[in-house]
Amino acid sequence: MLNTVIVGAGPYGLSLAAYLRHSGVPFRVFGRPMDSWRAHMPKGMCLKSDGFASNIYDPNSQFTLEKFCAERGIPYSDTGLPVQLETFCEYGLAFKQRMVPELEDKLVVSVEQLPQGYKLRLDDGEVITARTVVLAVGITHFEYVPEALAQLPAEFLSHSARYNDVEVFKGRNVVVVGAGSSALDWAGLLHEAGVNVQLVARRNALKFHNKPTDRPRSLWQRVQRPQTGLGPGWRSSFYANAPGVFYRLPQDLRLEVVKRTLGPSGGWFIRDKVVGKVPLSLGSTIESAEVQGKQVMLQLRGEDGTTKQITADHVIAATGYKVRIDSLKFLSSEIRSRINAVEQTPVLSPEFESSVAGLYFIGVAAANSFGPVMRFAFGAEFAARTVNRALSKSLSHEQISQPAAELTAAD
Repeated sequence: MLNTVIVGAGPYGLSLAAYLRHSGVPFRVFGRPMDSWRAHMPKGMCLKSDGFASNIYDPNSQFTLEKFCAERGIPYSDTGLPVQLETFCEYGLAFKQRMVPELEDKLVVSVEQLPQGYKLRLDDGEVITARTVVLAVGITHFEYVPEALAQLPAEFLSHSARYNDVEVFKGRNVVVVGAGSSALDWAGLLHEAGVNVQLVARRNALKFHNKPTDRPRSLWQRVQRPQTGLGPGWRSSFYANAPGVFYRLPQDLRLEVVKRTLGPSGGWFIRDKVVGKVPLSLGSTIESAEVQGKQVMLQLRGEDGTTKQITADHVIAATGYKVRIDSLKFLSSEIRSRINAVEQTPVLSPEFESSVAGLYFIGVAAANSFGPVMRFAFGAEFAARTVNRALSKSLSHEQISQPAAELTAAD
């Protein structure tokens, strides 16, 4: 029986693997490296996070994004210079090769609980057992599509995570639904590629991050609004740097903060590709969507009660993600039913362990326990460090107790 299996190979899975490797905790890690980023986000986009907040983590910071860019001759700045998606993906693959060579490009297709651990089946048919399973599955299991759109056939509707290349939409009329970074990135990049696109959003105004100034910030400005991995400000500093303290807040307060913090917004660099270029229907709710011939007709209602109709060849639902344990179909129904949850998200211990012993969740699924930072790569360091400490401690206890057990058997 293996000690630990990590499911997922994005920033969280790779960071934890690097920590366990350094600590000597036996493990296997499965997943397509950086899959959410390489296969489910549009080519040409930039990360909203600054360079210093876009690392994948190892205990001694041996291979940061800055070091990777220096080796490859790629322009880099801690702040003010957007990180290209292609750069981040290449960095993740290089991190895997250097820091986590054990990664196996296989998918876990089922997880069942045993009396003392778990049985996992891989997509190549291999069956393994492990005492501990850490789920670092990222966002792609949790695609959210509004009810008004969900009944449309697949040829007319897709979630923004289903494509990574705007070129597939050339020659088509496209409606992008949403007001967050995915919606704004898709709308801007589609327009830039010459696609006839328009954007529909319930919000009556689009929000963008402020463009950093070229001037150094004064001491007073840094004191008033400290720079953090989640943006400037003391509140962001708390969410970014104290997830362990956030965990101690009352549950209802944590849930409310996660819902309201860092809502839909775009990076400053996408504004000029959208505003004044992409037709916008803001403050509009989609009341219905139906196929008419070879197009989709959307019935919209404005905040003032007025209605209008728009048509498209295809609708992209850039409507984000909602964590739901039921979406993790590779977990057995028995395991899913036994996970203590609130609003369909797992209730976790201070070590990221769920109510099902030996089953851990890190990344976006841990946001309601540890705060908004778990929705960003910046949170991977805290998660990796915390879970590594827990698993290392557990392994030490096993190693200490094992000789005594053997001696008793010999007697």
